[in-house]
Amino acid sequence: MDSARRHDDPGIDFRGIDFRGAAVDVEDSHGGAPIRILGPITASLTHHRIAVLGANGSGKTTAARLINGLTLPTFGTVKVGDLDTRRNTKEIMRSVGFLFADPDAQIILPTAVEDVSLSLRRRGVPAKQRTEQALDLLGEYGLREAAFQPVQTLSGGQRQLLALAGVLATEPQILVCDEPTTRLDLGWRGEIIDRLLALEQQLVVVTHDLEFAALMDHALVFDSGRVVFEGSPTAAIDRYRELAARARSAGRHA
Repeated sequence: MDSARRHDDPGIDFRGIDFRGAAVDVEDSHGGAPIRILGPITASLTHHRIAVLGANGSGKTTAARLINGLTLPTFGTVKVGDLDTRRNTKEIMRSVGFLFADPDAQIILPTAVEDVSLSLRRRGVPAKQRTEQALDLLGEYGLREAAFQPVQTLSGGQRQLLALAGVLATEPQILVCDEPTTRLDLGWRGEIIDRLLALEQQLVVVTHDLEFAALMDHALVFDSGRVVFEGSPTAAIDRYRELAARARSAGRHA
């Protein structure tokens, strides 16, 4: 099966993620001219698994949010397949899932079964079938025994796994993850990485986890709001380390 296409694809042609002169400006809090925080960037992402690297504030998370319409470009375009994120925002958000670093920002309802059932409702699953399907899905993620527990009693790793299950319950064709392993201990980090790498969906991961990035198929490096490298994960990691060393040196000599 094509990595960016589901068996029940409704006919939308997903040929990749396409940035064309995409830029994001934000208002100056002091009333000055708008401030450019990203771009312009031009890139076509067609690989199965893509890592996005860069220092904090480099623009990588803003770029990730452009993919599913959480942020819209001020200039230029972002397309997922044939869909423009500005003109087709609702369709994009149904087709591109987003996993946040903090699962508590994503989990809405008080129990795991209710939260996954909400995702199934969004997908159009009939009410009578939601609980059973939610329990089956939670079972696949090793969370069935915790299905009716208050979410706050789950460990951080269990909550991140629940957040992932909830996103995937909507059957997105692409999954974008923003630092999905940052808050996890070693065991849960490995669990989440294994789950993500096993997905058939196209996967875009913003990360500082260089061991995880090395397992991807392709990588981009951001610096000062621009893509400064695109290519193999190994070469991207070298470029990222070079930029980090340069930044440390500049800090010492400032």
